[in-house]
Amino acid sequence: MRLLPYSLRGKYDVAPIFIWGKYGCSSTCYWELPGLPPEREIEFQIDLVPGAQPVAKAPYRLAPTEMKEMMTQLKELLDKGFIRPSVSPWGAPVLFVKKKDGSMRMCIDYRELNKLTVKNRYPLPRIDDLFDQLQGASWFSKIDLRSGYHQLKVREQDIPKTAFRTRYGHYEFLVMSFGLTNAPAAFMDLMNRVCRPMLDRSVIVFIDDILIYSKNEGDHACHVREVLEILRKEKLYAKFSKCAFWLREVQFLGHVVNPKGIMVDPAKVETVMKWSPPKSPTEVRSFLGLAGYYRRFIQDFSKIATPLTKLTKKDVKYEWGPNQEQAFSVLKEKLTQAPVLALPDGNDDLVVYADASRQGLGCVLMQRGRVIAYASRQLKIHEANYPTHDLELAAVVFALKIWRHYLYGVRSTIYTDHKSLKYFFEQKELNMRQRRWLELLKDYDCDILYHPGKANVVADALSRKTDHPAIRVKSYSLVITPDFLNELKQAQQEGLKEENVGFERVFGQVKNLEDNDHGIKLRFG
Repeated sequence: MRLLPYSLRGKYDVAPIFIWGKYGCSSTCYWELPGLPPEREIEFQIDLVPGAQPVAKAPYRLAPTEMKEMMTQLKELLDKGFIRPSVSPWGAPVLFVKKKDGSMRMCIDYRELNKLTVKNRYPLPRIDDLFDQLQGASWFSKIDLRSGYHQLKVREQDIPKTAFRTRYGHYEFLVMSFGLTNAPAAFMDLMNRVCRPMLDRSVIVFIDDILIYSKNEGDHACHVREVLEILRKEKLYAKFSKCAFWLREVQFLGHVVNPKGIMVDPAKVETVMKWSPPKSPTEVRSFLGLAGYYRRFIQDFSKIATPLTKLTKKDVKYEWGPNQEQAFSVLKEKLTQAPVLALPDGNDDLVVYADASRQGLGCVLMQRGRVIAYASRQLKIHEANYPTHDLELAAVVFALKIWRHYLYGVRSTIYTDHKSLKYFFEQKELNMRQRRWLELLKDYDCDILYHPGKANVVADALSRKTDHPAIRVKSYSLVITPDFLNELKQAQQEGLKEENVGFERVFGQVKNLEDNDHGIKLRFG
């Protein structure tokens, strides 16, 4: 059995170490990619649009350190048989990108080839759908395939299209290369075929990342063993330094997952916090792209981002003012305070809180008092003319559509702060828009109930950790018992203790809390 590197000790329990030894996974042939991959069920294909002609571009100028690195990497690729000398009429230039560990990655600029390639529409999975599979999971292991793309051969007739030009010669790839437009879709297709027996049961896959999840230790040992056996059978090689086993908390696809729920990866938050104010529409789009990846964690994301979104529209002059600066700062602040979102536990007790204003639509999906997701969007041009009750109904419809996969076929409750929606189903006179919405609502088993806006049933200060007592209590309906005031007072005192107050999203509001006649803390100002 292979000894674990010092940096990896403590991450493993006895069971997974036994698995590594028993199944021979510590042998170098499993972890090191020795040469060309075997024949597989699929090959990577490059189909061109009609009339496409070969494109060859001159090599880019490179720094001396990059030239030295190119010689090293070309030799390695040639030794493994991944590339061969070429006489192809195609030729893409080479550039280098620095990786996180400081090493250099050789990249081929296939942009011209990609423009002429028929796109593979194989679907990549939605990130939210992948995480929904993890409900109830307590143990995790993740496997990162070594140079994943190099583990799939290129169809023989398409090899010349992968040609690239360097100062040291003209070469072409026999295996799939990074930078080709259809590479992610092709590899996703391969991995879905390989892992199909375990998908949505104990494994989720995103391109070359594999996450194994289980509800208990015994199941996890079986699931890890099953995955390793399949990888050995298919001769798919993993990168040992990027694999982690027997985890209670795992970083995956920019998120951190544990038995309590899902949260934003702190490393990604740090990237956002270091972001300088954008200087162009392109930079605004980049920031919104990263921040928007975590929009399910941010209540009213679209409303907050409106001043920034306007700068990305055509024919709008780029002017960075106080409104944009505020939106930029608020989004960064919201991400640093993003809550832990619960993973849905079955289909019971789902509750939606919907709200609408002239700034946009917003809704929250909850289950047994825990937030599963936030969603929001800006109003469309024609929606700005809707009467208030239609806007509120639009928010309900928006929630049903965006969370259809949660709400369809199960009983749920929807709260809105407009009383008239309670009686929507009883109205005799409906306009065409309302009739369309009514037909959609009839497909769902949901109760639409009223809560006053001031009641703020969904407290915007939901604690990031549910195992800490809350200072504030907000609710639409309460059953008052003789001991209620004493219990409330005790809960507030417990929540204000030094070890607990840090988990409360009250920030500077503690100084605004004052005791009323019953000793209950209220906020003024």
